[in-house]
Amino acid sequence: MADAVLHLEKLRKSFGALVVTDDLTFDVMPGELHAVIGPNGAGKTTLINQISGLVAPDSGTILFAGRDISALPTHARAELGLARSFQVSSILPGFSALENVALAVQSRAGSSFLELAIALALQPKVLLLDEPMAGTGREETARLVEVLRRLKGRFSVVLVEHDMTAVFALADRISVLIYGRILASGTPAGVRADPRVVAAYLGDEME
Repeated sequence: MADAVLHLEKLRKSFGALVVTDDLTFDVMPGELHAVIGPNGAGKTTLINQISGLVAPDSGTILFAGRDISALPTHARAELGLARSFQVSSILPGFSALENVALAVQSRAGSSFLELAIALALQPKVLLLDEPMAGTGREETARLVEVLRRLKGRFSVVLVEHDMTAVFALADRISVLIYGRILASGTPAGVRADPRVVAAYLGDEME
């Protein structure tokens, strides 16, 4: 079995008395689309921020392609092939797509497609996507799902997303994050059938 391209070992992060990442161990295999789901406040974005280097963990280790990157700044991680998009859904009306992309490079503002294009321009080994469907309509969501489906296997993807239709259409593996801990991790079918997941999260999301 291939080694994980991304491995988190006992990652922990607190903001004051609030523990948002609680001794979390997590891995992503080469070419895998690994979705992370969970309710608001579960710690999903904080997890992505720690992987990308925007937030430093209090303890634990982040290994990328076998290298400890826990102390590396964001730009150094990007140079190694770790790219991410942000929860951004605004564009500048009256500007062409190219002009929006150019501005996005400077200011990190753009739609999900502009953000994805920028991340892909880095030719990543691992792509971190933080709610790319947020703020999109049904048609744009369908287009994004199709784009991500075509990209699957070219590199590894960590997808944080609330749109369960998109998650179950795309994911090779799903991890359910509750209060900073992984409640369950497995195939989409296995996670969907897990009574703990249904009780804690999917019961409301799938109605």
